[in-house]
Amino acid sequence: MTIRVVVADDQELVRSGFAMILDAQPDIEVVAEAGDGAEAVEAVRRLAPDVALLDIRMPRTDGIEACRAISAESGCRTVILTTFDTDAYVYEALHAGASGFLLKDVRRDDLVHAVRVVAAGDSLLAPSVARRLVEQYTAGGPRPAAPGPDPRLDVLTGRERETLLLLARGLSNAEIAAELVVSDHTVKTHVGNVLAKLGLRDRIQAVICAYETGLVSAGSPPPGGGG
Repeated sequence: MTIRVVVADDQELVRSGFAMILDAQPDIEVVAEAGDGAEAVEAVRRLAPDVALLDIRMPRTDGIEACRAISAESGCRTVILTTFDTDAYVYEALHAGASGFLLKDVRRDDLVHAVRVVAAGDSLLAPSVARRLVEQYTAGGPRPAAPGPDPRLDVLTGRERETLLLLARGLSNAEIAAELVVSDHTVKTHVGNVLAKLGLRDRIQAVICAYETGLVSAGSPPPGGGG
């Protein structure tokens, strides 16, 4: 099955570069390019692509607003492009429904991988993105309503809480398995239980939940290994 993609960036060279990389893949087709968020939303409405690649900073309608509209109106998955050195809107983009984040200097292979992962229904949050999100959150971003873990987390077992904490730090399933000294299959089970018990759509929403419930705080060490 061919993955149909819309690429939106107000910088033509950047946009064309991403489109060229993706179009060169046998399983990916760029069906439209857009110079701003409004054009991206219109292209998604008209062409019903699988994935929209959105620059976070664009004129008229930025990537966050475009992501919010796309998520509300269609089943198209969105990947946000950001620099993180200047962008302070990552948390907003998470709430808008973004399924993944990429740095604008992303490597060719990582760009292609991200589009495939998101198109398959998974989400993508690199460790560098998770770290930046923690920094923004603790430096003045949105805060939980009350300090300490939220009662919503009471439905989780101890190991499921550990899994959620490591998810929030951007670890992959394999890295979580190594950290907790369990199998990849066990981690997949824990992740699935966390999402189901908390009513979350994907790993991105799990990250938001970990911050909002107070489970994650800057400087707290990850849980140690154990059976």
